Amino acid sequence: MARWLPRSTDLAHFCQKLNRVKTLEADMMETSFNRCLSTIDLTLLGIGGMVGSGLYVLTGTVAKEIAGPAVIVSFIIAGFASLLAALCYAEFGARVPKTGSAYMFTYVSVGEIWAFLIGWNVLLEYMIGGAAVARAWSGYLDSIFNHKIKNFTETHIGTWHVPFLAHYPDFLAAAILLVATAFISFGAKVSSWLNHVFSAISMGVILFILIMGFVLAQPKNWGAQEGGFAPYGLSGIMAGTATCFYAFVGFDVIAASSEEARNPQKAVPRAIAFSLGLATGAYILVSMVLTLMVPWHTLDPDSALADAFYRRGYSWAGFLVAAGSICAMNTVLLSNLFSLPRIVYAMAEDGLFFQVFSRVHPHTQVPVIGIVVFGLLMALLALVFDLEALVQFLSIGTLLAYTFVAASIIVLRFQQQKAEGSAQPEGGRPSPEPRDGPATDELKEYESFSDKLQLVGSDKSKEPREPGQLKAAFKPYLEFLSDFYPGEVVTVAVVTLMVSAVCLCSILVFGDTHLHLPTWSYTLLLVLFSLGFLLSLLLIWAHEQQRSTQTFQIPLVPLSPALSIVLNIYLMLKLNYMTWLRFAIWLILGLLVYFGYGIWHSKENLREPRPQRVSARYVVFPSGSLEETVQAVQPGLQPAAGLPDPDTAEAKR
Repeated sequence: MARWLPRSTDLAHFCQKLNRVKTLEADMMETSFNRCLSTIDLTLLGIGGMVGSGLYVLTGTVAKEIAGPAVIVSFIIAGFASLLAALCYAEFGARVPKTGSAYMFTYVSVGEIWAFLIGWNVLLEYMIGGAAVARAWSGYLDSIFNHKIKNFTETHIGTWHVPFLAHYPDFLAAAILLVATAFISFGAKVSSWLNHVFSAISMGVILFILIMGFVLAQPKNWGAQEGGFAPYGLSGIMAGTATCFYAFVGFDVIAASSEEARNPQKAVPRAIAFSLGLATGAYILVSMVLTLMVPWHTLDPDSALADAFYRRGYSWAGFLVAAGSICAMNTVLLSNLFSLPRIVYAMAEDGLFFQVFSRVHPHTQVPVIGIVVFGLLMALLALVFDLEALVQFLSIGTLLAYTFVAASIIVLRFQQQKAEGSAQPEGGRPSPEPRDGPATDELKEYESFSDKLQLVGSDKSKEPREPGQLKAAFKPYLEFLSDFYPGEVVTVAVVTLMVSAVCLCSILVFGDTHLHLPTWSYTLLLVLFSLGFLLSLLLIWAHEQQRSTQTFQIPLVPLSPALSIVLNIYLMLKLNYMTWLRFAIWLILGLLVYFGYGIWHSKENLREPRPQRVSARYVVFPSGSLEETVQAVQPGLQPAAGLPDPDTAEAKR
């Protein structure tokens, strides 16, 4: 029976396969895509991804049902929370200017299986998101024509009464997706130009709404007679923040487009900052004028802006609002269709997904096969499925991606910089940290014995310490941590930090409602998990970071990414159990794809190191110790060129 059990070495090698990281090329600017996007192009792509139908629907819904006029504060807090995640994307997008967004960032720092699962969830997120926006676009346009399209379809084609399927096939939603797919397949420049047109119209309409709104504003609508500024109190503001947070999830299209940016090191961070700032400002100002034009409790959640103008006697303004809403939805559709095939391309290029999706058209320089296939799948979803029950599923994939990107920032910042294009040593671990001096990147070999003796006696105490090593000020107090490899303690501390964050947020979310904990145990658990989180944070901070580079770096590491992790986990736990059930099912399907295809076709398999034969050599470790290693040459084989004969080595001993 025991012979059928896997050996410990096999299990260790299997775990190394799951957690191997992507080896980046020496020249990361080299690409088969067309680097044609400027900072303005990327900024407008980000604005198009964020300022969509939410501006016309979400503001009225949150104002009436959740927060009142204090929806303004909800958007401010949500914008700041999104900024933490956006800064993590900005640093990665500048340092790793490759397409793939969260998938790529996780692959180069955390590990292969985690990267695949992130990419797998983002893939579904974009598909459902694009299909849901297409159905909203169809419904909005149909409402302008008094639902004539819907009535015609139900009369001549029929209706369905099947769970999870739409009440009737939405041909208009499928058609707009097919048209958008055709435009996206013409290349990045055409997609960018089309996005410019729709974004310009949308921003013009927003500007009109703001000017007319402030002209028609009545401060009494925030007065006590209407319920005051914050009728639902602090709890309403925070509940509104959780809903408003999802209005800012479109900025990752900028990171996904970094391989097509002319100067990604500067363009990506600037575009993310500009687009997030403009989107936050638009949401705050529109919420302000909306609640000042009419009393917040009289808003129509489905068409708040158009209804507000109608009630103030400007019914013609409703047509402008409708035009702006449709253009805003078009930009979101383009954003989804632009990002999705590029993430699929990145996964296929790495061998984790089917290779057919890694082909780039020689003329348009875009992954046409991925665009067409996933555009058709998105159109099919919009045509036949009832997506209302699945829309909430989008948030969990986004939040999970944000969490892993934030954790990846910490891990990457405390890793030793590897030579580009070089494979990791066997076992995937760098050289251990010396006790008396900093570690060097590799072991050095010397020709003569006198050279070895000189190196043993050399003083290296003045050399700067490498990333991942314990800071000199903490070494007298944490001497036992010097036995670990550089970055190893930080990795363990990041895992501990995330576990503590999950436990802490679980107590905050479920402690009173589901677990019914008594006050003393509720407080005790909060204190314990908070201490675990803070101690992990301090342990990470006690190690050396990578020095400043020429690209953008998020400030206050590890504090900023850690706050982003806590916030994302808290919002994930606020989702209902059905969302988690669907998420688990989709994860199981992803694991089947990974273990059935990805792990066997991964390009990192080709980069795995092979054992090399060494007969005898002197090795001087950075700590100054001298050691001679002897390894027998296999029988029947000659010693490798440049190495002494084994008998000679034995004689020297």
